[in-house]
Amino acid sequence: MSELKLQPGNTTLADWREIYRGAMPKLDAACWPKIRASAEAVARIVAKGEPVYGINTGFGKLASVRIPAADLETLQRNIVLSHAAGVGEPMPVAVCRLMMALKLASLAQGASGVRPQTIELLEAMLANDVIPVVPAQGSVGASGDLAPLSHMTAVMIGVGECFTPHGRFPAKVAFVSHGLEPVTLGAKEGLALLNGTQFSTAYALAALFDAEVLYQSALVAGALSTDAAKGSDAPFDPRIHLLRRHPGQIETAEALRNLMAGSAIRESHRVGDERVQDPYCLRCQPQVMGAALSVLRQAAGTLGTEANGVTDNPLIFAEDDTALSGGNFHAEPVAFAADMIALAVCEIGSLSERRIAMLVDPALSGMPAFLTPKPGLNSGFMIPQVTAAALVSENKQKAYPASVDSIPTSANQEDHVSMAAHGARRLIGMIENATAVIGIELLAATQGCDFHAPLASSAPLEAVRRLVRAEVPHLDNDRHFHPDMEKAIAMVRSGAVVKAAGAVALPPVTGVL
Repeated sequence: MSELKLQPGNTTLADWREIYRGAMPKLDAACWPKIRASAEAVARIVAKGEPVYGINTGFGKLASVRIPAADLETLQRNIVLSHAAGVGEPMPVAVCRLMMALKLASLAQGASGVRPQTIELLEAMLANDVIPVVPAQGSVGASGDLAPLSHMTAVMIGVGECFTPHGRFPAKVAFVSHGLEPVTLGAKEGLALLNGTQFSTAYALAALFDAEVLYQSALVAGALSTDAAKGSDAPFDPRIHLLRRHPGQIETAEALRNLMAGSAIRESHRVGDERVQDPYCLRCQPQVMGAALSVLRQAAGTLGTEANGVTDNPLIFAEDDTALSGGNFHAEPVAFAADMIALAVCEIGSLSERRIAMLVDPALSGMPAFLTPKPGLNSGFMIPQVTAAALVSENKQKAYPASVDSIPTSANQEDHVSMAAHGARRLIGMIENATAVIGIELLAATQGCDFHAPLASSAPLEAVRRLVRAEVPHLDNDRHFHPDMEKAIAMVRSGAVVKAAGAVALPPVTGVL
């Protein structure tokens, strides 16, 4: 596992992506003076004895209840145990690691009042790959992602379970085997750890990184489908897109042009083709996919900012020992970003399914029905297209904006919430659905190009075809289709399709920031 220096407040999306994919975050040494100053400020606030929310009072609707100094450690332990009330399947380990790293970066900015030893434990858990088992359901996205972050924090005090390199164990057992010791939380620390948007942000970032691979793979599959259908590259002419001025559209058209450049299949029908215009699923790829790119980039900007923010409450300002209560825990920015990602993912899959439907229809594609040499005896790609349609419809249902919903909680103290948590959590499933659709299109487009032999496509698209054909042979007669689909889906998910077309620079989603 490679080590990555974590610079709180100034961490790039590329760094967060590396952490998501396994890099171990290590705090920049420059953080520690601010951390110590913040913790010392909390100690001074406690010594004054004045009521300060979250430090010596109850929480939420119980904020008016004053807590004696002798009970402050119990107060922090109780909030963790009482709030660890999530349900459902555990978070994926990679997403949970990212959540922990986001929390580490937030606390290390010296505005949360958490002691160095508590932050060191969180860092050590990441270093030892001791990852809390965190039920994924139970947050409404304000006042912070309380339930899931409480499950994370519970492990830090020796309660709950962990995933480790050797299996799943009770927290205390995992700590002993890795030389870690549970922490006794001091004033403010429990609240600081469980308050914030890191659960929602981790899921949204994970989806963003996977959506970048999805978007680029869909461009490759779309270009291959255009060649398979003997479509025109004229709609990708830069003069069209410069007149509309959308950067995402301009970049997408350029990528499609470059993917098809040098295709003998394209040249074979440049002159004398009776068709005047292609269907929208081919012709409008720059407009649809370009809009998706722009939306994904907007979401990336929001999430990059959020990942570098401090989102617990109250916030500690050590310069004058002030604790200010606010609402940085409200995850509305993350909810909006998640909704944008959902819309983009939905449309990427929808356009791909339309290309599959076009390819299997002989009236539109000019190829054998369902891309099989012997239609009737064989069904060919008939049902894979149905599967793609089912997945796209499922994504349409999931794409309904989560951010427009709210439900009051905590006896109406928390009367407007973001719903960012499930808005972000649904994205991984949506991307899996869209990835499967792109995988099916990849097979269909490769099969379609086979019918144009000995004509070849462009060099980048031929590299993609070789990738597919190395795993999945041409479909002459019906066979068990599921294994072929699984192989193609894996190629998309892993980024192998993008890598195979690597001679062409595909527009980045996160790399522009």
